[in-house]
Amino acid sequence: MSIVKSGLGDSVIMGADVRILTLNGGSSSLKFAVCEAAAGGRLTVGKFDRLGSSAVTFGVEGEQHPAEIARADHKQAVEHLLDWIDQRYGLGTLGAIGHRIVHGGPRYRQSERIDASMMDALRRLADFAPEHLPAEIEMIEACQQRLPNVVQVACFDTAFHRDLPAVSRLLAIPRKFSEADVQRYGFHGLSYTYLLKELGRIAGPQAVNGRVVLAHLGNGASLAAVKGGKSVDTTMGFTPAAGIPMSTRAGDLDPGLVLYLAKREGMDAEGFDRMVNHQSGLLGVSGTSSDVRDLLAREADDSHAAEAIALFCYRIRKTVGAFAAALGGIDTLVFSGGIGENAPVIRERVCEDLGFLGIALDENRNANGAGLISTGAVAVRVIPTNEEAVVVEAVRHILNNRTES
Repeated sequence: MSIVKSGLGDSVIMGADVRILTLNGGSSSLKFAVCEAAAGGRLTVGKFDRLGSSAVTFGVEGEQHPAEIARADHKQAVEHLLDWIDQRYGLGTLGAIGHRIVHGGPRYRQSERIDASMMDALRRLADFAPEHLPAEIEMIEACQQRLPNVVQVACFDTAFHRDLPAVSRLLAIPRKFSEADVQRYGFHGLSYTYLLKELGRIAGPQAVNGRVVLAHLGNGASLAAVKGGKSVDTTMGFTPAAGIPMSTRAGDLDPGLVLYLAKREGMDAEGFDRMVNHQSGLLGVSGTSSDVRDLLAREADDSHAAEAIALFCYRIRKTVGAFAAALGGIDTLVFSGGIGENAPVIRERVCEDLGFLGIALDENRNANGAGLISTGAVAVRVIPTNEEAVVVEAVRHILNNRTES
């Protein structure tokens, strides 16, 4: 058993009864987990959904709880969650809180303990990720108000891509903007960190050090090209809105649309941002749903649903080819995320016509969701992601280092 001093007069005892809370805030959701501090094992997992609406749901391990927090925002959701934790475990058992923070800007290149200096920096970074950072800041503040002496740790999604080469990082806009930190940052870094670690466990260090394409396909979706264990390119850019089409995000667009829609539709910057983040992607193309499951069920009779699915798969397949060029070939392709893990037909369609790269799927293994689903020279794997595990590991590392010091 170890004791961690916080510097604020508090201490964290890393015993069996001490827990770590992880918080992962989306634009309208909040995923959370309560884990053992000593071993890192998960005790409880849950989610708030539709935050800001009149139909907020609060689910814990598959159990739906009454929506007592109608129109709750992220801050109110955290307050509700802390009340629930207090009733189930007691707030005194929380030894630390780990936050997935979507954007660390150029400064934050690894997980760090949250302090006043970081909070000031995050507030200055809010315009980098207005869909996420303001809510994440509110969640940290809510925890600080309720648990002022509990260690909080920020785990940055952008940190995985910290070593992007200049040719991948730079945007082809006037240099003064890049000197003001306008550049490609990349996201889904916690997921990619976990996937690489799992790939190493499953296939060995030679796989991690090879030429790897990671495809995190969920409501938010991106791909990363990894060589020698480091990110060398990724689809998302300055914000998570870039790259391939997603559930409601447009992905890469002709920037000329900004002026066109401003003149033709009277659309201002906020309206354009709302369109490309919340009204586009699968939802925009299909006109009916942002959910791949719905669109696959309708595609036989709904041409717009079929086009949305076809566009999604085409853009992913095109990116795999582009990343093969960036890497000089591919040794491993990994599918993950809610879609990547659970939609065999999407994996099949993405891999169509990629035989020239050495990618070929085993139909039965793919249909059954096996871990290794390929027959060709390229290992195609399905690895369930676990961002929460990365947050817990980062928190435990920081706590242990404080103990040693």
